[in-house]
Amino acid sequence: MSRQTPCPSDADGPSAAVSAEAKRLRIGGFVPLTTIDYPGELAAVVFCQGCPWRCGYCHNSALIDPSAAPIIAWPEVHAFLERRRGLLDAVVFSGGEPTLQSALAAAMTEVRGLGFKVGLHTAGPAPERLARLLHLLDWVALDIKALPEDYPAITGVPRSGDAAWESLALIQASGVTLEVRTTAMPDWTARDLAALAAALAQKGVRRYAVQACDTRHALDPRLAPPRIPLAQLAAAIDPASFDRFLLRGH
Repeated sequence: MSRQTPCPSDADGPSAAVSAEAKRLRIGGFVPLTTIDYPGELAAVVFCQGCPWRCGYCHNSALIDPSAAPIIAWPEVHAFLERRRGLLDAVVFSGGEPTLQSALAAAMTEVRGLGFKVGLHTAGPAPERLARLLHLLDWVALDIKALPEDYPAITGVPRSGDAAWESLALIQASGVTLEVRTTAMPDWTARDLAALAAALAQKGVRRYAVQACDTRHALDPRLAPPRIPLAQLAAAIDPASFDRFLLRGH
């Protein structure tokens, strides 16, 4: 997987202003090494604090509150990454919802300046913010939760589906490598999931992963376990509709 052509700041090194802005990134978690969060790459993961949605199956509820105290400062992460040049391939910004933080672009710029690929996990709630980040990205995992009209029942936020599907179109137009992911809701039928997969295929999604819903640590304690095993739920999806189709957690 090739990097995008570095922007001028990559070659010259981040400016003092960029470094100062990056220090404002609020970090709720940090994983120094993973083989699963950026396919094919050894990566570190920065979990950004804050999310505008309240999905019942969310398993990172500690990251929802944007005002929660950070557990690690960006300069510590930056120093760690400097020591891992040549050992790590990439840095993934996850969450929470990373795109809500204005300091994210500066942190990504610093990561690129260190020579790492940059990945992003996002649910796409802020298309206009996402659009300003795309030139810094090598890979995106976009969480598409449902068809647009079904989003409010999951997120608790009106028109949230419009934002997510607009983000999908923006990433596709940018040419950044994209994987779309869906966590199957516990009460979904095979028809529900197949309808979503068909809509994504029609939109041109080429890499699609369906994930099992683990309700044991869900934000909503009333959420019942899935009624149908994931493999059975996904049986109606035609894998040939995608270049790459994965089931995770089944």
